Amino acid sequence: MTAEGKLAGSARSVAVLGAGSWGTTFAKILGDAATAAGTPRSIRIWGRRAEIVDEINTGHRNSEYLKDIVLPGSITASTDVREVLAGADLVVVAVPAQSLRPQLREWKDMIAPGAVVVSLMKGLELGTDARMSEVIAQELDLPLERIAVVSGPNLAMEIAREEPTASVVACTDSATAGWIARTCTAPYFRPYTTADVVGVEIGGIVKNVIALAVGICEGKEMGDNTKASVITRGLAETSRLALALGGDAKTMAGLAGLGDLVATCSSPLSRNHTAGRLLGQGLTLDEVGRKMTQTAEGIKSGQAVHELAGKLGVEMPITAAVVAVLAGKLSVDQLGPVLLSRELKPEGDY
Repeated sequence: MTAEGKLAGSARSVAVLGAGSWGTTFAKILGDAATAAGTPRSIRIWGRRAEIVDEINTGHRNSEYLKDIVLPGSITASTDVREVLAGADLVVVAVPAQSLRPQLREWKDMIAPGAVVVSLMKGLELGTDARMSEVIAQELDLPLERIAVVSGPNLAMEIAREEPTASVVACTDSATAGWIARTCTAPYFRPYTTADVVGVEIGGIVKNVIALAVGICEGKEMGDNTKASVITRGLAETSRLALALGGDAKTMAGLAGLGDLVATCSSPLSRNHTAGRLLGQGLTLDEVGRKMTQTAEGIKSGQAVHELAGKLGVEMPITAAVVAVLAGKLSVDQLGPVLLSRELKPEGDY
């Protein structure tokens, strides 16, 4: 695909790698966007589980993750990743963050030359502290102008129900960002664009950890003052880390920063909020894992966020406390007192 083609239109053939709630919902967005624009578009989803793939193909549903939501007829699915990737000019990746690198190594030679790769994932890789766009660049040997990130207040079920939502497409190349935005502009989904890939990714990563903290507070039956305090100071932590990595402060005040943080910390549809609430109610980490059917990325990425902050000398007390809880070094009952015992200082000192 040429740069002129990207500027002129939108994607015609899309591969979505991951048949979970957000991957399937984004496929629906792409299908509805094509219908609204009168643009023919092939959308193929790769999934591991044959029963989910079969239901998408025969019943136009993914009831495991999206209940009774009806999917556009332009969406098909397969367990054969080579078949899904064949000829796709847009590749959307929606797999668990910690499995991304080995999977990309398997997929590299199947991705069409010139394809643009979009990450829907919100996590840091354990061991390397790499953002998902960095993992994609490293494993696929792609230039940055062919890698993008979509983030924001993206609770999948609300979007699947076509409740109005805004989001952000981040790419260092404005033409690519605009091409992706046109591809995913649906009647209920409004994308904005930005060049701040770092800020958008960090906003999406750290909010999961903060949502765990807010969930713990809710599980402990703490009030709205407590939760609002954690959300606000959590935004300060997120901003400090993003700025240390070269992100833009304006991003933290936007959809991928404050917007995503508020949605994830406030909604019962949030996996990380739910996991935190269960921890606050006294369940162990193993019990939480067994009770939840989907990955709460904050549980896996929290340690990586904590390590990255340490390397950069960035103070992130809420993140540190959540990681200590997850590691069994701090009880949920101690979380509040630990945070309140910090040294007094002006609020504006980020």
